[in-house]
Amino acid sequence: MDKTIFYIMGVSGCGKSTIGKLLAAELELPFFDGDDYHPQENIKKMQSGQALDDNDRNGWLKRLNTLASEHHKKGAVIACSALKERYRTILSHELKEKVSFIFLNGTFDEIHSRLKNRKGHFMPTALLQSQFETLEIPTEAIEVPVSLELKEQLKIILSALNK
Repeated sequence: MDKTIFYIMGVSGCGKSTIGKLLAAELELPFFDGDDYHPQENIKKMQSGQALDDNDRNGWLKRLNTLASEHHKKGAVIACSALKERYRTILSHELKEKVSFIFLNGTFDEIHSRLKNRKGHFMPTALLQSQFETLEIPTEAIEVPVSLELKEQLKIILSALNK
């Protein structure tokens, strides 16, 4: 496997952290939740019900690219929404050959019902629509339906990575 950095991407509530931790354990790599790297201003903005714009996300994406660069030799799994192609370009800057994106894809209704049951996260359910509006479906990613059981999702990812 030539790739060493695995970005688990998708809208809020699609299961990035959950599948990311499982994949990291399976590949024996460290897991990093991109949400932990948001500056406080971004978190406050989201908590107040305001969607982040490209300006808000820019520094955060660059920080995650730095994190990926620091781990590109041994590898890492990083959960990050990576909603736009431009964001994915920033995330993979100078690492193109080392990066693989794994897109957790689901419908608005599937994700909305998950978000309603999630506790202790700063992202309000009201912002989900803005994430779907921002989302540019990746053309070069391993696509995984969120409707599948976690074991099946992991199986799809591992199978694709081993090709």
